[in-house]
Amino acid sequence: MLGYLESRKNLAGSACGLVGLGLTFAGAAGAYWPVVIAGLYGAGALIAPPERPKAPGFPEPAEQLDELRGDFGRLQGYLAEVDLPPAAAGRLTELDALLAALLEPGWVADALAADPEAVHALSRAIRQDLPESVDTYTRTRWWTRLNPGAEPPERHLERQLGLLHTEAEAIASALREQEARRQQTHTRYLEDRGRSQ
Repeated sequence: MLGYLESRKNLAGSACGLVGLGLTFAGAAGAYWPVVIAGLYGAGALIAPPERPKAPGFPEPAEQLDELRGDFGRLQGYLAEVDLPPAAAGRLTELDALLAALLEPGWVADALAADPEAVHALSRAIRQDLPESVDTYTRTRWWTRLNPGAEPPERHLERQLGLLHTEAEAIASALREQEARRQQTHTRYLEDRGRSQ
């Protein structure tokens, strides 16, 4: 009830009802003044725009990074329990180090939080792609033992880890280029300021 009292429809209807009340005091409504006031209120309530629903409150990229750090810690615990071949384990170590550097709190994480696409790409890699790659490897490895001569699942895992590493490197390169542009812009600003003095 309180929500309706503050609604646009009630406010517009009340404003039109006040116009009807003014017409009544001016003598223009005559004996039908209650109908005029009620009719104007109803017309105002019908004409008023509908209430807009509130937009959902999603977490900011910085908050998403905090959640992503927790998920990355759980992923590292899972990966520590999986027995991987040496080549894949080496690629995974490189990828793990790069992801840890990108998620480390500080200026890198602040720069990353300013790029929602990069946050989404890291989230997808940590929450979906990397666990899926390792899980499908462990499942396929079991089936390969029953069917010798098939393509070894290690090759697919190594390629997948390589692709994920390339994607993470692209994010790091974009952040590095952004900081380089920022530095160059500041240099130009200082040079221009020096010339104007």
